[in-house]
Amino acid sequence: MHLENFKIFTDLVDSQSFSRAAKINGITQSAVSQQMRAMEKHFDVLIVDRAQKHFRLTTEGQKIYDSAKQFLHLYDQLSSELQEMRKTVSGEIHISTIYSIGLHELPAYVKVFMKDFPGVNVRVEYRRSNMVYEDVLHNEVDLGLVAFPIKHRQLETISFHEDQLVIICAPNHPLAGRKEVAIEELSQYEFIGFDPDIPTRKATDQMFKDNKLDIKPVREFDNVETVKRAVEIGAGIALVPETTILPELRQKLVCRLQIKGRKLVRPLAIIYRKGRVLTPALKQFIELLTTKNLMQVVQENGF
Repeated sequence: MHLENFKIFTDLVDSQSFSRAAKINGITQSAVSQQMRAMEKHFDVLIVDRAQKHFRLTTEGQKIYDSAKQFLHLYDQLSSELQEMRKTVSGEIHISTIYSIGLHELPAYVKVFMKDFPGVNVRVEYRRSNMVYEDVLHNEVDLGLVAFPIKHRQLETISFHEDQLVIICAPNHPLAGRKEVAIEELSQYEFIGFDPDIPTRKATDQMFKDNKLDIKPVREFDNVETVKRAVEIGAGIALVPETTILPELRQKLVCRLQIKGRKLVRPLAIIYRKGRVLTPALKQFIELLTTKNLMQVVQENGF
């Protein structure tokens, strides 16, 4: 048995999916099945209870899984410690992020990081919020970046930034030219929202509920880029993170308003699976995100 065998096996158990385990390790589903059968033959035990409809380990399979996790953890810890002893920052960082962070927050940080640590390859996947959590829980990525983080017993969460939420409208909208708007006034205008399962939409709905406002979006979209395009053509107003509209403000495609007497924020966080060994590269990347805000990074590097 090699570490690679144990890695494929633990990925299979963690994801309970042959296709996911294959994707994580860059092999075919057939190869994953062959690895499991080879492991059963090597230890002369059944690992998976095939009498069950759902994926379930036998008692022997659970023992092998627990030991395999320990082996892999010790190996990852050793590799990380050796890198730190050599003062080496290299390898790969695989990130799963929601679209708004990936498009508007992350690029500046990645540019700085790759400039400081050229030996690290940073891979980024853009996903809906629920899929970011799935990616992290199933060990498909190293880190996840989300808004309005949800507590989970298998995840570590590190806050790194707060976006201010602002109202935007088209330049020819009745609200254009104003600096702020009372929250009660929002019900007078058509509102464009995110899809109901998106955290920013849930926070928006709760704000309206707390203020006894019955505001139903006339249109719903799954990403901030489409929301902005709808606002630009005058389809309605929207509540969006301020960092996502900087290009549109410079081009005067939209107008920005604060909600009077309120400061609405969208907390952003880094998530990773509990027990994951943080390599020097991961530690450096997390440190960059948590010690410098976006404006600092932009100003210091002339982006």
